[in-house]
Amino acid sequence: MNSFIGIRFKKETAKRFQKFSRAHFKSHTEAMATMLDFFFYNEISPKEKFGPTGRTIESTIKKRINAVIAIMKDVEKTQTKPTAAMIASLFQVQEPTKKGLILEKNGIDKNKEIRFKEKGDSMNNL
Repeated sequence: MNSFIGIRFKKETAKRFQKFSRAHFKSHTEAMATMLDFFFYNEISPKEKFGPTGRTIESTIKKRINAVIAIMKDVEKTQTKPTAAMIASLFQVQEPTKKGLILEKNGIDKNKEIRFKEKGDSMNNL
């Protein structure tokens, strides 16, 4: 059987430790041993700051991503779409309208009625 020793903690700290220990470990001894091993093997102090937390890094990254998206949308609206439309219009081939061939007319159709006629002038015979 293992022997136990009593350590004095403030009541609030002991309650916090008990709550944490019950949530993550089987016993309070295992919780304390794991925490001590973590600090010993990683050679860090519990009073050290690790820098920005995951939440602050995530919020910063989200802000930068939103800024990049806004820049890309602006570039697309002001540069890419108009340029693509101009290039597309250059490469569009419009079929020329088909015009009939110009042929010589051999004479006036006989079926057509003559609407205007020169006055017959005796001096100016054609």
